[in-house]
Amino acid sequence: MKKLILSFVLITGFYTVNAQTDSLQEYAGTYVFPDGNVVPSVDVTLGGGALSMSSAAGTSALVQLGVDSFSVVEFSGSAVFRRGDDKKVNGVHIEAAGYVMDGKKQQNGIWIFTTYTTYYPPAKREKEMRCRNSGDN
Repeated sequence: MKKLILSFVLITGFYTVNAQTDSLQEYAGTYVFPDGNVVPSVDVTLGGGALSMSSAAGTSALVQLGVDSFSVVEFSGSAVFRRGDDKKVNGVHIEAAGYVMDGKKQQNGIWIFTTYTTYYPPAKREKEMRCRNSGDN
C-alpha cells in the first residue's frame, strides 16, 4: 500500500512539473518593439524550468508575480504579457530601468532557405558535363 501511495505521489508531481513548464513555454519567443525604442527586440527563453529575457541591453531572469505578470529582476522592472482573443500570448508590456515599451510577439519569424545541390565526384562530373555539352542527355 505504501508503494502504491508513493508511486501516485511521484506520478502526480511529475505531471505537475510538466504542466508548469508547458504553461511557461507559451511566453517564450521574440518580441519586437517599434522603431525608436531603447532595444529593437527581446528574446524570452525557457531553460531549466525558468524564464529569462535577453536583449541588446542585457539578460534578466523573469520571476512570475501573477498569471501573465513577471518581475524583470536585473532591471528592477516588470513585464506583463498580453493575450489576443484566441487567449494566446501575442505581446508584452515592459517597464524597466525607466523605460516603457510595448512589443508584439513575432509569429513564425524564422525563415529557412534551403538549397539542394547534387554532389558528383570529379570523374562523374566530367562525364555529366560531356553529356550536357554534347546534347546526349
